[in-house]
Amino acid sequence: MNRTNDSELTLADRLRIERAVWTLDSHLDNLPLRSKRAKRRETRANLHAAAADVGTAEAIRGLGDLRSLAAGYLAAEYGEHGPRPSYTMGAVWLIMVHVIAGLLAVAGKAAFTAGVRAAEPRATGDFHWPGVRYVINEATITLRDGAAGARLDARGPAVRYENSAPPPPPRPGPPAPTAGGSWTPLVYLLSVVAFVIGGQLWRLLPQWRRRYPRAAPQV
Repeated sequence: MNRTNDSELTLADRLRIERAVWTLDSHLDNLPLRSKRAKRRETRANLHAAAADVGTAEAIRGLGDLRSLAAGYLAAEYGEHGPRPSYTMGAVWLIMVHVIAGLLAVAGKAAFTAGVRAAEPRATGDFHWPGVRYVINEATITLRDGAAGARLDARGPAVRYENSAPPPPPRPGPPAPTAGGSWTPLVYLLSVVAFVIGGQLWRLLPQWRRRYPRAAPQV
């Protein structure tokens, strides 16, 4: 590399080179981190050398389509048609675990609260929900006069009805306030397992990558 010419690259030239390097890096998410760092260093060094000889614009143009270049690197790492890991799919599986756990918590609390209100339409007090075994911890659900929270009059206590006829049952309101009901450690463990399995992240290990023939990157 001509270090004299390289040192004369303007700030704008260096920024354009960095933009190309990190754009390529964004297409290499499924490479192991060590391999990604090596590709960034190699691409950056090649661009600086080429820019000193033919100019920055021509050097970047010489890379060709960055998606195609990235595809060549991935093929060289995992083989042309070999299975590859995917952080994106891993994240999708992890989110699915969280969504299922969240729905179980919401549905379980709602069903328990509905049962309490069905048994006593104007239930008041704290009620213990046992949770969902192995998934959701137990919780305490607070009801006041059958509704979420307290309904108070100007004097402070719960509203009293003077009529001889029983009042109509309360209309459905917002979810009752709860204390507890957090996810158990098993949910977080399943999240990690789902991320690894969904993303096939074991394929990042060198012993797995060597099982598939590699193709030379198309640079």
